[in-house]
Amino acid sequence: MNIPMIIKAVGFLAVLSIPALGFSDYVLHIAISALLWGFIYTGWSVMGRFGLVSLGHGAFMGIGAYMVTMLWNHAGITPWIGIPVAVVVSMAVGFMIGFPCFRFRITGHYFALVTLALSEVVRLLIVALRDYTGGSLGVTPDSVISADTPNSFIAMQFSDKVTWFYIVVAVWVVGLLVWRAVDRSMIRYAMEAVSQEEDAAASLGVHVTRTKLIVTMISAGMTAVGGAIYGQYQLYINPETTSGIAISLQIVFAAIAGGMFVQLGPTVGAVITLLLTEGLRQTVGHDVHGLDVMIYGAMLVLFIIYMPRGVLGRVIEVFENRTGGTSGPTTQPRPQPGE
Repeated sequence: MNIPMIIKAVGFLAVLSIPALGFSDYVLHIAISALLWGFIYTGWSVMGRFGLVSLGHGAFMGIGAYMVTMLWNHAGITPWIGIPVAVVVSMAVGFMIGFPCFRFRITGHYFALVTLALSEVVRLLIVALRDYTGGSLGVTPDSVISADTPNSFIAMQFSDKVTWFYIVVAVWVVGLLVWRAVDRSMIRYAMEAVSQEEDAAASLGVHVTRTKLIVTMISAGMTAVGGAIYGQYQLYINPETTSGIAISLQIVFAAIAGGMFVQLGPTVGAVITLLLTEGLRQTVGHDVHGLDVMIYGAMLVLFIIYMPRGVLGRVIEVFENRTGGTSGPTTQPRPQPGE
């Protein structure tokens, strides 16, 4: 009996049944947000779990959100076409930033700083093009829905949260399948070897630069899809909510906190960050500007030091130690100094 598969199947059916349980729109909004952010965090973990720590995924999310909105607002191009365009652009940017870094072995902290700079460049570019993007004030996709026409397939605008729930569930499942495909492919083994020792991996026939670029471009494309869906769901985007350091830090924290080495870990991280955000909003409100970012940063350091496998990774580890089983292939974090 495959207990993990049974648990996953029951959990998936439970997720699908949420709209049928009669919850309020607020609860549906939280569920949609958790699944959508879970998809975005899963996209980051595709590369982050192999030691490619990016602090600039807000750039790819911003590209996805703004590319789709700008194509719709200024050219009338449906988001169903805009999303593939945004994915291609994000993957191209991922290639352009990744190729020189990987070719000249800019790794570790230096690679993280390069991606951090990319995130800020995209944010500043959005602000600078205020005539088209709305600048720091943000922009709203041209709405075509109304009381008489509550839904528009062409514009990907739906007033019904149940519709959005199932759209986001589909996107989330695709993200999990991509994560699983990478985990069970030769790319995983190549990246594990590269993350330990590039020269040794290259001597065994691994094309280091190409393998890193493939993983980076997959991650960038997934994040762009998440940004595009986020913009269409919220019907409002601005540089602070879709790009920049704050969003990039949130992505990294959530993926690590939930467990980036486990398939559902980033989704658990999304639930953790949402509960934290909603808790701060209810208790503190907006009186302390930047409080959430400071908390993310402090908790990120604590998780890296004391719980590198994340919450779900730790739970699975304890379960396996008690049962003597295994949950299947997964990439484990490198041993920390002193371990």
